[in-house]
Amino acid sequence: MRRSCLTIAPLLVALALSACNRANDALQPAPTAQATQPIPGSTAATTTAQPGAPANPIAGAPTPATAGATPAATPAQMAAVLGQTRLQIAPIVGASVEAATPLTQRLAARAKESGITLAGSAGQGATHVLKGYFSTISEGKDTTVIYVWDVYDPAGTRLHRINGQQKAPVVSGAEGWAAVPPATMQAIADQTIAQLTSWLAGRTAG
Repeated sequence: MRRSCLTIAPLLVALALSACNRANDALQPAPTAQATQPIPGSTAATTTAQPGAPANPIAGAPTPATAGATPAATPAQMAAVLGQTRLQIAPIVGASVEAATPLTQRLAARAKESGITLAGSAGQGATHVLKGYFSTISEGKDTTVIYVWDVYDPAGTRLHRINGQQKAPVVSGAEGWAAVPPATMQAIADQTIAQLTSWLAGRTAG
């Protein structure tokens, strides 16, 4: 009888310990899965940047397309500055009278069409003085007119320079200014006034 009691006692102790461990496990909180989706309406939710967008855009920062760009003159601004321009065309240097005549006539006509007022030869009231220097180069049957225009203010300060060249049609047996027809000089006048008005408009926009 004593031996049976000794055998049963350890079994009771083991059962008691097992029951105690199960009770402790029951009291432990069950593990929760970590959230992988932001809670709707939560301020901690993050946003995904759009492809090609900067990581931290700065509000009001200029874009590369407009940063440092110089605004172009509006038609109204351009018309205003051309209307205030009084141009004196100085005598042409280097060209024959036959070549200079259609040139100066076309310059005057194009200037008026652009809204520029022509000042008298005395230059009274002129805001700009246009002086031209011309020469020709003959190579074989080809003749090319080389031209340089300087734009001065009334005080004689040079403000701008326009230069270029224009090839004349081939004329058999002619060379130098004799090989330059009026149409070539008129084309030079057209280019000159176009560049002059473009420069004046650029000064206005700046």
